[in-house]
Amino acid sequence: MSAARAGTGATGASRRRKEPMAGRKVPYHPTTAKLLCHASAVPSFLDGSDTPRAYLERCLETIDALEPEVKAFVRMNVDGARKAADTATARYRDGRPLSVVDGLPVAIKDVHETEDMPMEVGSPVLKGWQSGWDGAAVHCLRKGGALILGKTVTTEFAFATPGPTRNPWDVSRTPGGSSSGSAAAVGAGMAPVATGTQVRGSVLRPAAYCGAYAIKASYGALHTLGGFPSAPSLAHLGILAGTLADMWSTAYFISHTAGGDPGHPSLAGEPSLPAARKPGRVVKLETAGWDVTPDDTRAVFERYVETLRSKGVEVTGRADDPEVEALERKLRELPEVILLMLTYEGRYPLGVYADRCPELLSERVRERVEVGRGLTPEDYARALDWRRDFRRQWEATAGRVDAFVTLNSIDAAPVGMPVGNSLYGEPSSVLGAPALNLPLLELDDMPLGVQLIGYYRRDWELVGIGRWLAGR
Repeated sequence: MSAARAGTGATGASRRRKEPMAGRKVPYHPTTAKLLCHASAVPSFLDGSDTPRAYLERCLETIDALEPEVKAFVRMNVDGARKAADTATARYRDGRPLSVVDGLPVAIKDVHETEDMPMEVGSPVLKGWQSGWDGAAVHCLRKGGALILGKTVTTEFAFATPGPTRNPWDVSRTPGGSSSGSAAAVGAGMAPVATGTQVRGSVLRPAAYCGAYAIKASYGALHTLGGFPSAPSLAHLGILAGTLADMWSTAYFISHTAGGDPGHPSLAGEPSLPAARKPGRVVKLETAGWDVTPDDTRAVFERYVETLRSKGVEVTGRADDPEVEALERKLRELPEVILLMLTYEGRYPLGVYADRCPELLSERVRERVEVGRGLTPEDYARALDWRRDFRRQWEATAGRVDAFVTLNSIDAAPVGMPVGNSLYGEPSSVLGAPALNLPLLELDDMPLGVQLIGYYRRDWELVGIGRWLAGR
């Protein structure tokens, strides 16, 4: 029996399932891929032609059909979700929904605490560990009427050994990491929304591999407390969704209900999806990822850039702008800086686990602990100085640049379980700037995502540009 379906409640008996689909492989194309959308169902909830309970049951049918192969969930609470759906149905019947997330099925990455399920973070060290409390984001979602569907698979401590999750478009391929299960659940149509977290590229790359929209918001705008501590100055909460509308409304709701992280403001803008905004000038960024990007991926992206130009968008790059060239030189240094920072900041709690139970850690985790123990406060201080300078350099382009466009991965999801190259995801995490995945391209019948990066606290503007690029 799959761990993902180990109970209809937190500990109940398993539901009857359909037989798995053998070797699932569905050709992807961005113009025909239709994922779930909660926002579009709300009018039907209000007029009674549909209900949150019926919507949930359709999600569960998809999970029953696909989960045996996709393996997005580590654990579910179906009874709890159904009970919440029935309560939401009654509220909609009375014309009194609690919020924009009322009746929304949400999959929760297993790095967040939930009152009804353990938080294991993909490691035997935390097997069965449960605080009995909801993390900040989960708490506000539940209070807003969202249906907490289950916990999704993550890699070991959200960076190391991959879990069992497969790509929903081709189960011979990886879904990416570390938000593996969340991206797969959304890409498979199991849930309209899932949470993710990112230190390097763990929201954006899985979304790109699985064909989901995603936002990694400005640093601190979405409350991260109540979960596994991972490189605190780089850690971001992200939202993966089947549509831009659900992506933005869920992120905004969390940000304005749970608030941002302590010391950080909530998202600026309005609760609903911003109007599409055509950018006047964008920068095509290569980043350190371009050096290892295969020719076929480059060609797909270059063609996309030409379509922007054909629509009247000015696109500049390193060859024709000295300021962009200076940024690109910094971006070649960035991978070494972010690795030092996350290794230094991750010494706790990984060092504690290494002292107490090293046999439960993978070799990669043990190696990171040892490297972290060799770093000095001076090493870290130099990295912080580098980041401060880089942020100033980036912000200096504001006013003459609307956004930066690049890839989210060096290729389509590779065959096998490696979670993929993180290089394209690292700049926005170091900057603390908002970034989106827009599932606009395909390569080898698989999703290939466009990344849009903006400026700190200008998430609202960036999503409007993303909406224009996506034609939504």
